[in-house]
Amino acid sequence: MIDDLGIKDAFASITGQAMLKALLVIVIASLVTVAIQKVLPRIAHKLGGRPRLYLLASVPLLRLVIILATVMIVVPILVEPSFQNMVAIFGALALALGFAFKDYANSLIAGIVTLYEMPYRPGDWIEVDGQYGEVRAINTRAAEIVTPDDTVVIIPHNKLWNSLIANGNDGTDNLMCVADFHLEANHDVGKVRDLLRDIAFTSPRTKTWHPVSVIVFNKPWGMHYRLKAYPFNPREQFQFISELTARGSAELARQGVKFVSVPVAVD
Repeated sequence: MIDDLGIKDAFASITGQAMLKALLVIVIASLVTVAIQKVLPRIAHKLGGRPRLYLLASVPLLRLVIILATVMIVVPILVEPSFQNMVAIFGALALALGFAFKDYANSLIAGIVTLYEMPYRPGDWIEVDGQYGEVRAINTRAAEIVTPDDTVVIIPHNKLWNSLIANGNDGTDNLMCVADFHLEANHDVGKVRDLLRDIAFTSPRTKTWHPVSVIVFNKPWGMHYRLKAYPFNPREQFQFISELTARGSAELARQGVKFVSVPVAVD
C-alpha cells in the first residue's frame, strides 16, 4: 500500500519556479513532437519506396523517446529524486492507471508492445477485424488506418491481444496483388496460364523482377485462375488489380475462352 505521508513529502518540495521549469520542458517536448509528426511524414511522402516506410516507422519511436525523456527530466525537477519519493509517486500513478484508466492503460501498454514488436508500421497495409487499409499513424493508444474508400479507422492497440492482424507488405514496398478469373473448363490450361502471365509482365505497374505466378484450381463449376504479381507502389494495388482484370478478360474473350458465374454456395 502506498504511504500517503510519503506522497505528501514527495510533493512538498515543489515550488513555483520548479513548476515553470517543468512546464517549459513539457512545452518544448510538445513542440518537438508536433514538428516530428508534421515534417517527417511530408518528407517521407516525397521520398517514396523503402525510405518512405522507414521514415514513417521512425515517427512513433521518436515520439515515445521524447515522452520518456520528458518524464525523466520533469520528475526530478518537481520531486527530490530519492528512492522513497519515486516509489510513492510511481506507485500512486500505477494505482490511478489501474483503477481509473484500465482500458486506456491496456491500450497504452499494447502500444508500447507495438513499437517494440512492430507487427505494423506507418505505410503498412493491414487488415484487423475486417477493416483493411494503410496505416497512417501509430499514436499512443491506437493506430489510424485509411481504407480504400478514404475512411479513417481508429484501431486500439489492445486488439493485439485478441485479434488476428494480416500485414500485406510488412515494412517493405512489396505487396502481392491477386486478380481472379473464373472460366469454363473446356480450354487449353497451359495457353491460358501463359496468356495471363504475359498480361502481368507487360503491365507498366508490374515489378517484373519479382515472381509473377498463375495458380489454377479445378472446381465443380469450371476453372479458377489466380494471377499474382507485385505493383511498384502498394498504393496502386487496386488500380493494378483492375488493370490486370480488364486486360486479362479482354484477351481471354478474344481467344474465345468463356467465363462462368460462380455459384455462391459452392465457392
